[in-house]
Amino acid sequence: MLLTIILALVGIAMVMLGARGLTDGAAAVARRLSVPPVVVGLTVVAMGTSAPEFFISLMSSLRGTTDIAVGNVVGSNIFNTLLIVGVAAIAAPMILNKSTVMREVPVGMGATLLLFVLAYDRVISRWDAALLFAAFLAFMIYTVRKALRSRHNAEGTPADTQPMPWWRAALFIVLGLAGLVWGSDLFVDGAVRVARYIGVSDAVIGLTIVAGGTSLPELATSVVAARQGHSEMAIGNVIGSNVFNILMILGITGLIGPLPLYEITMTDLAVLFGSALLLWLFSYTRFTIERWEGWLLTGCFVAYMGYLISNV
Repeated sequence: MLLTIILALVGIAMVMLGARGLTDGAAAVARRLSVPPVVVGLTVVAMGTSAPEFFISLMSSLRGTTDIAVGNVVGSNIFNTLLIVGVAAIAAPMILNKSTVMREVPVGMGATLLLFVLAYDRVISRWDAALLFAAFLAFMIYTVRKALRSRHNAEGTPADTQPMPWWRAALFIVLGLAGLVWGSDLFVDGAVRVARYIGVSDAVIGLTIVAGGTSLPELATSVVAARQGHSEMAIGNVIGSNVFNILMILGITGLIGPLPLYEITMTDLAVLFGSALLLWLFSYTRFTIERWEGWLLTGCFVAYMGYLISNV
């Protein structure tokens, strides 16, 4: 069992390193092709930060452990919204732009509401997944068009003094993908073995350990961004990750095969919806997420974790 735990930890480390390599390599290629930096940030980098969740959910779905696949997404989004935003707001009140509150935050809310409705019958069918993925494509088209319209904002930005060579960018992408595939396979296998050994359901493992592990990069990024006064970056990191998790990850994995929700309960989905609703409401209060609101979000996360542990 100790060896299994070690291999699971090695797996998640490989996933994180793989995601970093894939993101760096893809961003370097995009820069060499003269793609605007804002488009890179909203697409390539956003996909890269969601890569751990994607590959772990994909491997879980292929292995038949759909509760881990869905629980990873649901748990990651709860982790992102309650704990990451909460801790970031505690570190420094998050001042948001009106456009972010009026556009990006409702998009995250809409994606969460769509998942809540589609999962009400306890299964994400291929038709449901197709709808999620279609919404993802629509979101990407909207994002890219918006980025291209603001392309002039990026003009005058100094280019890299020493761009990454093509061969190195390609190597980063290949090794990143290898790390994601192999690492996610190790981590899912280890998590399932440990869960079954101690009698914990796949759903709880997906909602807690897997979700928390894959969300650690977002936690570190958002807290640092908030402390440096970059609240827009912090909140954008959370919203972008949540939208990608629901629309892209569940869209693709659900198209591969239906995702029945065996032990992911309506309570879990209600907490997911409630966390998105709280974020939306707090954002509208003077376009600022205050420290006390951050403490409330963090308290809700601790309460939810306590609820899951008490029901093991």
